[in-house]
Amino acid sequence: MPARLLRAAYRLCCSLTLFLSAALDFIFRLWLRGQARSIPARAQWLKFWSGQLLQILRVEVRSEGRPPAKGILASNHLSYLDILVLGSLHPLVFVSKSEVASWPVVGRLTQCAGTLYIVRQHKADVVRLGEEMVKVVNAGIVVTLFLEGTSSDGSTVLPFRSPLLAPAETHHWPVTPACIQYALKGGSVADEVCYWRDMTFATHFLNLLSKKRIEAFVRFGEPLKAGLDRKEMARELHAEVCQLKGIRPDPTGASEHAKLESQAG
Repeated sequence: MPARLLRAAYRLCCSLTLFLSAALDFIFRLWLRGQARSIPARAQWLKFWSGQLLQILRVEVRSEGRPPAKGILASNHLSYLDILVLGSLHPLVFVSKSEVASWPVVGRLTQCAGTLYIVRQHKADVVRLGEEMVKVVNAGIVVTLFLEGTSSDGSTVLPFRSPLLAPAETHHWPVTPACIQYALKGGSVADEVCYWRDMTFATHFLNLLSKKRIEAFVRFGEPLKAGLDRKEMARELHAEVCQLKGIRPDPTGASEHAKLESQAG
């Protein structure tokens, strides 16, 4: 226990120093040079600092396949670590729930990274978000979506929601599936790495800092075939992510997809 506490305390200090360094880097290298609104510059900024934070957290990332060069990347969602892991592999812009913007420290950093926020309670906000996604893709940066709508314990892949795929259907963007998995020796991935249920960020993050090593595995699939509508994309992506994860889709998934689509309209 003393060793874990010392490890967590040391890494917490390192993390706070890194957050300050990242903020200063954004100010002096992007903002003062007129690059603060550059989508590619922000995505590159996230890529660099994600890798630095993963080193502090002792998260080792391995990947298979090739990240997409344009369009949409759709992944399963387990934790806020997903953003760091994927962001460290390729310049990306993420779509996140609007509540994240108000998180202490982390919220400000996600704003610096150019994160697109969605107010999930307002269905009409999808239209505004779609316009923002067009700007990102036209700038040559991939938009990353977590279509489950929430994170889980990783035992399965929740049904994918299709409304956020509407811009991909309209503009004929390539859409690529990806799967993230974690391994934690001497601990529980579901309870200590995944961020779900009623977990609180501060408690979860402090516990994460105490871990000796976390392994992250990312598998990129091939882009979906062209000509699919958003609902077909959601079903195909879900099946592909399950395959990348090495599991069969939940047999209740079809009915859940139908229920979500009827709610989305």
